[in-house]
Formats: sequence, C-alpha cells, structure tokens
Amino acid sequence: QVQLVQSGGGLVQPGGSLRLSCAASGSSFNIYSVGWYRQAPGKQRDVVAFITSGGFATYAPSVKGRFAVSRDNDKQTVYLQMNSLTFGDTAVYYCRLGTCWGQGTQVTVTS
Repeated sequence: QVQLVQSGGGLVQPGGSLRLSCAASGSSFNIYSVGWYRQAPGKQRDVVAFITSGGFATYAPSVKGRFAVSRDNDKQTVYLQMNSLTFGDTAVYYCRLGTCWGQGTQVTVTS
C-alpha cells in the first residue's frame, strides 16, 4: 500500500516561487508515473504536471514554462517547482500515484 505525504506550499507574493514535495512510502515507486493536480475553490481538480517513471514530464498549458516537475527515485520523492506564481495559481495542490492521493497542500498567492 503506497502512501503519499506532501510538504511545502504556503503563502507567496505574485512572481514568487514555491516548491512542493510528495514523498512516497512503499515499494515499486520507481515504476510509477506521478501527477500533480490542483483544485481551486468551486472548481474541479485539474492536472498540472505529470512525470513518467523515466522522468518524462508534461505540463498543463497554464503552467508550462513556469512549473517544473522532477523526481528522485532514491528518495522516492517527486517535486513541483513553481516559479512566477500568479493569483490564478492559488489552489490546493495534490500529488497522485496510481489511485493514491497525497493529503493536499494549500498554495496561496497574495499581495
């Protein structure tokens, strides 16, 4: 049974940066793709970024060029580096591996 524990997030000003982490426990982490999602109040949960087991990354158009997803298989951790944050990035961010979800972490962009 895989468990995902997220860290990072918080308050940041527009134009700032944050890094989210998603640490997995359990076996076989290396063979799984991992996705980052976000959900703003009153909106559906949407995919933000996705990284395959081999490290190939894809991004939603709204974050491409600003966000970067990476993984450290030795640490069983996936990261989401978020740069040039805007008010529109405010949401709860979740990581997902298979059917397992992280607990979510709030990112608030505020002046």
